[in-house]
Amino acid sequence: MAMCQVIRKYFVQSLLLICGLYLWASMAVAQSLPANITQEQIEQFKSLPRAQQEMIARQYGIDPAQFTAGQSVSTPRTLTQPQVVQPLNNSDQSQLGYGKTGYQTQLDLLNPLRVGDQAKLKPFGYDLFAGVPSTFAPVTEIPIPAEYIIGPGDTIRLQLFGKENQQLELLVTRDGTIQLPQSGPMPVAGLSFDELKQQLNRWAREKYIGVESAVSLGKLRSMQVFVLGEARTPGAYTVSSLSTMTNALFVSGGVKETGSLRKIQLKRQGKLVAELDLYDLLLRGDTSDDQRLMPGDVIFIPPVGTTAAIQGEVRRPAIYELKTESSIRDLVEIAGGYLPGASPKFTKVERVAKDFQRSILDVDLTTSAGASFAVKNGDSITVASVNDLVEGFVKVQGAVVRPGHYDWQPGLRVSSLFKSIRHDLKESADLDYALIVREINERKDIKTIAVNLGDAIMQPGSAADVQLQERDQLLVFKRYQAGDELLDNKALKELEQAEGANAADRPERSKAQALQYHRARLLKPVLERLQAQARAGQPPLIVEVVGNVKLPGRYPLTEGATAMDMIQAAGGLKDSSYTVTAEVSRSVLASQDEATVEILDINLARAYDNPALDLPMQALDVLTVKSIPDYAERLEVMLAGEVRFPGTYRVRKGETLSQLLQRAGGLTSNAYPKGALFTRQSLKELEAARLQEASQRLQADLASMQLQDQGSTRPASAADIGELQALLDKVQTAKPLGRLVINLEEILAQVDAQDVVLQDGDTLRVPQIPQSVSVIGEVQYATSHIYEPHLSVEEYLSRSGGLTRKADASKVYVVKANGSVWIPKKSSWFGGKRTTLEPGDTIVVPLEVDRLNKLQLWSNVTQIFYQMALGAAAIASF
Repeated sequence: MAMCQVIRKYFVQSLLLICGLYLWASMAVAQSLPANITQEQIEQFKSLPRAQQEMIARQYGIDPAQFTAGQSVSTPRTLTQPQVVQPLNNSDQSQLGYGKTGYQTQLDLLNPLRVGDQAKLKPFGYDLFAGVPSTFAPVTEIPIPAEYIIGPGDTIRLQLFGKENQQLELLVTRDGTIQLPQSGPMPVAGLSFDELKQQLNRWAREKYIGVESAVSLGKLRSMQVFVLGEARTPGAYTVSSLSTMTNALFVSGGVKETGSLRKIQLKRQGKLVAELDLYDLLLRGDTSDDQRLMPGDVIFIPPVGTTAAIQGEVRRPAIYELKTESSIRDLVEIAGGYLPGASPKFTKVERVAKDFQRSILDVDLTTSAGASFAVKNGDSITVASVNDLVEGFVKVQGAVVRPGHYDWQPGLRVSSLFKSIRHDLKESADLDYALIVREINERKDIKTIAVNLGDAIMQPGSAADVQLQERDQLLVFKRYQAGDELLDNKALKELEQAEGANAADRPERSKAQALQYHRARLLKPVLERLQAQARAGQPPLIVEVVGNVKLPGRYPLTEGATAMDMIQAAGGLKDSSYTVTAEVSRSVLASQDEATVEILDINLARAYDNPALDLPMQALDVLTVKSIPDYAERLEVMLAGEVRFPGTYRVRKGETLSQLLQRAGGLTSNAYPKGALFTRQSLKELEAARLQEASQRLQADLASMQLQDQGSTRPASAADIGELQALLDKVQTAKPLGRLVINLEEILAQVDAQDVVLQDGDTLRVPQIPQSVSVIGEVQYATSHIYEPHLSVEEYLSRSGGLTRKADASKVYVVKANGSVWIPKKSSWFGGKRTTLEPGDTIVVPLEVDRLNKLQLWSNVTQIFYQMALGAAAIASF
């Protein structure tokens, strides 16, 4: 019986240990369940009566509902620590009463960054603990140190393994003891955790043979502490017995900006026992003053003390609370020191004087007196940055492999920067023209020097190899290369922005325009500086080169520049440039209140051969280079069909069709000149516009017809409207011919009045002798018929099945093979001569639109039919 009681006792204890571990995992303790706890053991606990489950649950402070039916514990689970503090947002601040207080106003005064788009300085360190507590549960997930003192309420976990396996949870009672099986109570209160492990290991070895032990702590005792003063959420908190001052601050949400981070006090039984400086933790990682808490301790956060702001070229610009720091040197040290770009010599201190007025003090921190300058409450210190490079450099931009700043030394030349044309310059670099921009006085006025880059590199030390001075800028441009390559989208967008143009107006950009943009982009700041430094009597040193040069535009006037020099700056002359005469327009001041324009001529060919004949340029001159008239004007005309030598021919300006046909050997014996199709690009574009306009009018008329039919007693039928809509669909797919009606027979007979002066892109197609007459439109069967001279229009219509009920018999017309129109009812056509049907003619039967509505649709429809009939006639001729 006694043995059964012992077995039952150990079974209950083991089961309680298993359930306790399971429930502890359900409460999100950050550890895994032991692998030897099975689902079967959990099911045994769940099979206990409800009252016994609740008793066990109350003993361990858990909820029995946390056991779920399908949960398995055979596989360890990783548990996460619940979030104790949530970030503090603006609404939290307003709810907690953290609006703009008097201290916030003081922070605004401390802020030297009150204007512009720079961010305001923030008080240092307050973001570390900023948050709102999401739970008031004690923080237990803290590592247990070896010196932890055991006390009442702690739970000791003892695992025995080896010859005998047991898991025991031993609660330290209020008298400071634990109940060991078969041994009775053992006092443990006051022992350190390390001493406890030694004592229990020794007990296990003495009590059991072949048994080892492992000691750990389970649930620790909790205690209540107070966080008061300038805490975000002051009050009483239940924390773990392992908690320190920083743990309690974290749980309480941290310190308000009105509280001190440097004098946080720990009071115990009304006495000050420690003081925590959070700057030691934030700046040096020192936690030596982070004291462990005892039950009933009070953490008191006093108001913030002396503060000073520092910004500019320091690593951590912020508003700092001062404790032992008294000088600017000390403030710079806690701000992380200077940035590499700092200039401590030019430091400014903004201070509120005794008369409550702001004052600015200049302090040189490179001196001992400046570094020791005393900091007062509310000071704002600004550490200046070093200026941009001011001396000892030259700058290279443009079409070079390595643009940027280069070290300047006395005697530095252009050839010193570029040892090789192939390796140091891009392939697109202009070797004939580069530009040096040089400052000439303290006002930073500039002048420009033109450089022949190729000569400078290939002839080091020559006159072309200009010696550079400090702060010179060398601009290397891209050379002009003729071509039709288009700009990419990015370059096109930049070019449109630079010119203020609309991309839709100029959808294509040539490579020459891209080079012009590249050159203009490099020259823009130079031209702006030249324009800005102009004064009365000293116009800006700028010349404009326009006309037939490769890269027209505005260019700086270099010292002693001539017309040929400015042409070289503009990329040089084109092959079509007229070198006999160029013009220079120059503004001449006739009197103090009047200026006139003087026109000067220059022979560029002679100036190129003899530089003495070149014309020196002056500020604001405009150099105009003309083009050779009709140079490289290429007019091409195509002859096809029954021509003896068909092909594409280059024609002279003013040459006629008869002259070209004579060059091409005339027509073949099988040619049908009456059906010749002569097309012209300009007419094609005009016809396309007219056809589009007519179809748009017809669409508007159809829409109006449908609206009027709603109130009409005799509306048009859906079939009639469908016919017109089908016609519109055909028009939208039809292509204009651009046909010019000609009488090729008279042209070949050299009748001057009928000859055609050729234009670029003209095309003449001469068909073979046709044998048919075509019938299209509103007939029963549109087709072509063998030509028979004795047949009339009515007979051809009959052979096509006659007219449909929708045909307009009064408006039947014939499109002749040459494109002219003959209306049989009038028995004559445009020439006024008697006309009969001939091979290649097309009979057109239009749609009757008058029966549809009283709207004026006839002009639109007939124009559409005419254009389509011309196309059909042209197709029928070939």
